[in-house]
Amino acid sequence: MNRPADNTLRIALSDAGISRRDFLGFCATLAAAYALPASSVIVIAAALENASRTSVIWLSFQECTGCTESLTRSHTPTIEGLILEQVSLDYHHTLQAASGEAAERAREESMRANAGKYLLVVDGSVPLGNPGYSTIAGVSNFDMLMETAKGAAAVIAVGTCAAYGGLPAAQPNPTGAVPVSQLIKDKPVINVPGCPPIPVVITGVLAHFLTFGTLPELDGRGRPTIFYGESIHDRCYRRPSYDQGKFAESFDDEGARKGWCLFKLGCKGPVTHNACATTKWNNGVSFPIQSGHGCLGCAEPDFWDMGSFYKALSMPATPVRKAVAGAAAAGVGAGVAVAFANRAKKAAAKAAHETVKVEDLTKKP
Repeated sequence: MNRPADNTLRIALSDAGISRRDFLGFCATLAAAYALPASSVIVIAAALENASRTSVIWLSFQECTGCTESLTRSHTPTIEGLILEQVSLDYHHTLQAASGEAAERAREESMRANAGKYLLVVDGSVPLGNPGYSTIAGVSNFDMLMETAKGAAAVIAVGTCAAYGGLPAAQPNPTGAVPVSQLIKDKPVINVPGCPPIPVVITGVLAHFLTFGTLPELDGRGRPTIFYGESIHDRCYRRPSYDQGKFAESFDDEGARKGWCLFKLGCKGPVTHNACATTKWNNGVSFPIQSGHGCLGCAEPDFWDMGSFYKALSMPATPVRKAVAGAAAAGVGAGVAVAFANRAKKAAAKAAHETVKVEDLTKKP
């Protein structure tokens, strides 16, 4: 399973038939995603081309395999395909060909050969109420996590189950499920939530670590701000309808057909931080709101316990079109008020100036 030291990304790309033009296009996309200057493209390309393939050990605990399914929905040569050419996925019991003792031996050999350098990716929560509830090769999830994390350079918790506990931790949480960050305290842990996460978000985090050797900037919940720094509501193409007080009342009414805001139908976009509205899914084709369904809030903690997926969290006090106060509540009122005030001042000044001119013309010589 382990790759020779000289097996760099340049060799892997050549073997895969990926041209340098396509590779530089990927590097440009990566630079744009992280808001880096155009000059950084060559730097990123050089760093990636000469880097040896980093060993990745992927552990799956209490999960549904949805995160792995998301990762495999890639389109070569996209970010997903290119980055997966760079890593050496030494253990993943869903994707690897080996099984049984051979599979566990591959994990142990990779840990020894790459001690202190490999990335540990975890999807799924860890049961503490009954450690034997979920096991792999007779080893509890807790024991396997703690053993494998010892020699890891960093830990990436992929999916809401690994990041926050997810569905297994929903009330009444019969297995005592906990997130990875509650157990790993001596290693950097980066959360990549979502049920499942967007493929490009998963691989974008890997790309950052492999390119720069560090974790990207994280928010207060351990998520990369480049992907989770803004709410879906902030970037949603239906946001103007929200600001204008135009809401669909049902999934088949006139408002829904006109593409009005789905907030009244339970959309959690205003309280959910993710890149769905910009990066989208299926190679940038669409995302749930664009398909006519409100956001479920799956990238936030306790989203299974938020209440009904189809009940609005709250409503603005007054539609924007009726009062400036309502616009302020929607986050745009201040700008509207200032615009109107400036316009009024200019109108008053213009009127005063014209009055003076008329008086001047009517004055007797």
